Amino acid sequence: MSQLKMTVDQTNKISKINKEIYGHFAEHLGRCIYGGIYVGKDSPIPNINGYRKDIVEALKAIKVPVLRWPGGCFADTYHWKDGIGSPEERRKIVNIHWGGVTEDNSFGTHEFLDFCELIGCDAYVAVNLGSGTVQEAAEWVEYMTSSNVSPMTDLRKKNGREEPWKVKYIGIGNESWGCGGGMTVDHYSNLYKQFQQYIPSNGKIACGPNAMDYNWTDGIMRNCQYSGMRGLSMHFYTIPTGDWSNKGSSVDFPEEEYYTTISNT
Repeated sequence: MSQLKMTVDQTNKISKINKEIYGHFAEHLGRCIYGGIYVGKDSPIPNINGYRKDIVEALKAIKVPVLRWPGGCFADTYHWKDGIGSPEERRKIVNIHWGGVTEDNSFGTHEFLDFCELIGCDAYVAVNLGSGTVQEAAEWVEYMTSSNVSPMTDLRKKNGREEPWKVKYIGIGNESWGCGGGMTVDHYSNLYKQFQQYIPSNGKIACGPNAMDYNWTDGIMRNCQYSGMRGLSMHFYTIPTGDWSNKGSSVDFPEEEYYTTISNT
């Protein structure tokens, strides 16, 4: 029987696959945050400072490289000052995108960034472009990352965090063509340039296209290429049935749907 041999030339590297491709996102949707990542310190479910112990161990095991929060569609309705300070005193809101349920904001900035440190991943925070303001976004970044003497630094320290966190990526809005504001590419481009001007970060991410909307991508690259853009977020949803109203089962599906999903992805 003949044997096949393969030689790997490690010196002939064609390219590098960035670890961020395998990143994840956390959004206030269903049980992703509450009951999923976070159950609170008083929960009977085994936890580490309120974070589910099994989730922490699982995400450490797969070495999640980067985690994005607070969304998703939720990001452009989220006002960060609702989610700081004593959890009992935080402002409750209605989650208009996901079920119209009450959001008590017990999982906020401190909880998310501490979680990223706990599992050892980079943080990706999406600021509110759709219903927020430039000042709100700028103050949030200052609150999270500044070590200077400033009002937001003082507020962070008052809330129990002395040193700033490391936030590698700042998303300027999310799905701004859809749930993030229903914007045209030119309108978004102008807002992106305005917001990014006041956000001191080397990791600013612009909102990318919906699936294969090349007109959006072309417009962003043309309008924003000299505006501190580190990356472009891509949004492509793979629906195995091709029908959003009947997406099929996530666990009980035929082999054909599996291959269709992988092919589309």
